[in-house]
Amino acid sequence: MLCGWAGIGNVGLVAVSTLRRLVQAEEFAEIEPYGYFEPSKVIVRYGLIEDMRFPTTKFYCRGIGGEGQNVAAGAAQEEKQKAGLSPSSSAGRDLVLLVGEQQPADERKAYDMASTVVDMAQSLGCRRIYTSAASVTMIHHTVKPRVWAVPNTPELIPEVRRYGNTVLMSEVGSTNGEGVISGLNGVLLGVARNRGIQAVCLMGEVPYYLQGAPWPYPRASISVLEVLGRILRLSLDLSELHAMAAKVEVNIEQILDALATAEELPEQVRMEMERLRHGKHPDLGPITEQEKREILEHIDELFKDETGDES
Repeated sequence: MLCGWAGIGNVGLVAVSTLRRLVQAEEFAEIEPYGYFEPSKVIVRYGLIEDMRFPTTKFYCRGIGGEGQNVAAGAAQEEKQKAGLSPSSSAGRDLVLLVGEQQPADERKAYDMASTVVDMAQSLGCRRIYTSAASVTMIHHTVKPRVWAVPNTPELIPEVRRYGNTVLMSEVGSTNGEGVISGLNGVLLGVARNRGIQAVCLMGEVPYYLQGAPWPYPRASISVLEVLGRILRLSLDLSELHAMAAKVEVNIEQILDALATAEELPEQVRMEMERLRHGKHPDLGPITEQEKREILEHIDELFKDETGDES
């Protein structure tokens, strides 16, 4: 099972959604949003409110061959209903993908949703779960992002080391072997471990100065998909995602140039970005909360004031 939720740079959401499209996975179940989310919008038709729109959390599946375990969705129907899942079509063979438009803000609700996802994984006989997210770090936006990995059992560490362009989060920078994964991507690993299911979180690197940007960061999603492609032994056509990344990079350059011209880009940020642009890939850990506040203050305000949509 592969899980992707909205988050910083929508790294996981874009990665899993793209994979779902590439393998033509079919929807077969949905977690009912009631109790997890408030309505995100209302739908108006012919001047009248027609319906309320809630964030969706949907399951898709696709047979990809290899040694995947074949499971009939009908055999797991009772388990789905117990878990509060709403079936929409029959399928379920080798690969299950979860695409979540939003994560519950409340910690208890996040734990409950993680438990529901693991219920589904167990009912379908999943042997491993991958989650995908972002790791905010000191890289330049022209640098190929690495993938930080966190397995939920020591037995997975040797395998993770062989993924390529991947580093264990505990071995990045001066973290002293420690780190934090916030939200469902981390909670799900813990719930899966308690149930005896192997799980790994794959986090694509996102430049620290872009964590507040209202658009996706496809470069990180590409790195995650390259790793997943090797794991699943799939040849993935990522040309559309590369084109999207190129457009995003142009937008980033235009905004940064405008900031520099208007002298809105703090000198500290300007010097640091030039060092990152021309230097080697830094082996630094996550930036501190104090560094986030000091460096991102001006850029966050720019994104809030001058962007009206997420196109």
